[in-house]
Amino acid sequence: MATASFRVREAQLPQDLPAIQGFILELQRFEHAFEPNRRLDPSVAADYFGDLQKKVRDTNGVVLIAEDDGGHAIGWAAAHESEEDIYVVPEQRRIGYIAELFVVQEKRGLGAGRSLIGACEAWARRQGLSIITLGVLPKNTRAFAVYESSGYDPYAVLLRKYLR
Repeated sequence: MATASFRVREAQLPQDLPAIQGFILELQRFEHAFEPNRRLDPSVAADYFGDLQKKVRDTNGVVLIAEDDGGHAIGWAAAHESEEDIYVVPEQRRIGYIAELFVVQEKRGLGAGRSLIGACEAWARRQGLSIITLGVLPKNTRAFAVYESSGYDPYAVLLRKYLR
């Protein structure tokens, strides 16, 4: 694997907002190729980030930016606390959730994604959380492989059927 120099820091809003919204749109376009329910309209990034920002704020979450040596944002992640259902034992109900993780195409494979994962895990530990989860579309095989190689195991599978 090639090495690159970058750093992960907490997002600074509103300065990082254009980059974050750009990352959201890029991911929507990427996922739309194999998951056609993804919105591609111009307002999706603002709509989604508004909802996510509220969750992050309400649950002591974090929004992170990965940037290169020139200070250009190359990726982002967002994590927040979540609560498992009542059927989960009490000591494992309060968990961290990595809601977003994205690295621009030309910087993938250089370690920025793993660094963002590590920063989300460090945030979760600071919150006193012992479990962190994330979601991935099964057709996003590269991301799935990165998460598995970072120690994430499948936990639950959500199945879907369109009733047309």
